[in-house]
Amino acid sequence: MKLLASGNEAIAMAALDCAVDLGCGYPGTPSSEILDEFSRMGGRAEWEPNEKCALETAIGVALANGRALVTMKHVGLNVAADPLFTIAYSGTNGGLVIVSADDPGMASSQNEQDNRRYANSAGVPMFEPSDSQECYDFLIEAFKLADRFRSPVLFRVTTRVCHSKCVMDRHGKGLSPRQAEFVKDPTLNVMVPAFARKAHRRLRADLKAMQKWNEEGSFVKEVRNGSELGVVTSGISFQHVLDADPSVSVLKLGMTWPLPVERVKKFAASVKRCIAVEEGDPALGEMLRAAGVPVESPDESFRFGELNVDRVRKLLKNDLTPDPVAAPGKPPQLCPGCPHRASYEALRDLNCIVSGDIGCYTLGVMPPFNAVHCCVCMGASVTVGLGLRKMLPEAEARRVVSVIGDSTFFHTGINGVVEMVYNPPATGHVLVILDNSTTAMTGLQEHPGTGRKLDHSPAPAVSIESVVRGIGIRNVDIVDTTAEPERFRELLKQRLAENSCSVIIARRPCILAMAKAKTYQAKKENN
Repeated sequence: MKLLASGNEAIAMAALDCAVDLGCGYPGTPSSEILDEFSRMGGRAEWEPNEKCALETAIGVALANGRALVTMKHVGLNVAADPLFTIAYSGTNGGLVIVSADDPGMASSQNEQDNRRYANSAGVPMFEPSDSQECYDFLIEAFKLADRFRSPVLFRVTTRVCHSKCVMDRHGKGLSPRQAEFVKDPTLNVMVPAFARKAHRRLRADLKAMQKWNEEGSFVKEVRNGSELGVVTSGISFQHVLDADPSVSVLKLGMTWPLPVERVKKFAASVKRCIAVEEGDPALGEMLRAAGVPVESPDESFRFGELNVDRVRKLLKNDLTPDPVAAPGKPPQLCPGCPHRASYEALRDLNCIVSGDIGCYTLGVMPPFNAVHCCVCMGASVTVGLGLRKMLPEAEARRVVSVIGDSTFFHTGINGVVEMVYNPPATGHVLVILDNSTTAMTGLQEHPGTGRKLDHSPAPAVSIESVVRGIGIRNVDIVDTTAEPERFRELLKQRLAENSCSVIIARRPCILAMAKAKTYQAKKENN
């Protein structure tokens, strides 16, 4: 079936055609649409509290001989890294594929980390599709590889691959469903040192076998156009190279770990000059040079931001003139009517030192609020705020407030509240949870507190106030800062003056989420 599809849609289709038993993840641009589409097509999918939970749930599915797909953005793999490194040793009976959606240029991220490094470091194979067709085809091959070697597989896509659309063939040559079964074998599935030492040797032997298979396989594509300049590349960079200079010879790698080193050596020897064109870190060039392949890496200036045809054209010519300055776009801002606005106005007017977190409320850093003063990663607002309180002089420490959203609270904020109770600063602390009843920044997805599952069907709602009270917070207040701005200000001043730990839940639904919720209800009533 020929159709126009984005990379994310193609991944969802392939997951369905591979009879994936469960798709799970945490929403994060540019990966969010994968599970939404998979669910819409009839697949079983879940939003998990965070990426670690998602990968561990998927591991359980795969240990029971099922197939599981895990989706996340690049920084999410940091959260899931702990189980990733161990499951690489033990492997699973079923198929386990982990989608890492990297964000070169930081369209919606706090860093440009390149998750190709994870494949090498954890010792797991990695595929890198360059368009929607390869997203579909390679995901099927990734599950086949997982079956063959009992190995988890990393599936790295980037922003352009995720969101760009192209014509693709959904040929349906997928995989048959698996029968659920759990085989008790502690030597494979319990990584105590005695078993893990053997597992590590087995892993390295498997990687050698995978490398040989990659050398002989169909994931290396060669475009031959002469012997002057050769380009080794992967992912979306392949498309840019073809458009930038149709006269160069190109070796495109579809499976980028373990690398097909001998194929690359042969290609490099056939051209006068060979360069690795890659978006992000010079990971490919570094690994090939370490293996003795004479390839160049571009100038450091091409490491930053997304590549495009013009930049690749300059890269191939080693043209280091500065790129044209892009026209200034409209700066991001909180929506008109956003319930976070009144909260940040109060924090600004009270001259608070605000430890912020990841979400749409991070936009409180922008004018006219200018009310977020540090932001590190998901869940860090609480613990960074505690550190500030413990270091600053008392007068300044009393001005420190941690701000976190409802979805981020469930993601990794709960541990910070535990720390707040266990090791409280002398001045106490104040945490403001901005509860707008959705995961807003990434597309209004559900979370454990909304009372709805990924497909918007009813689910038990986890109560934020019950959780923080259960941890040991005695001062828990709930306020609508839009309807009661003065009450919020007075409450905030009162809690800042106390030596105890307090949580203020600023609760009012996102206006965009409210509109979507009405459509869910209407569909439910029509059905």
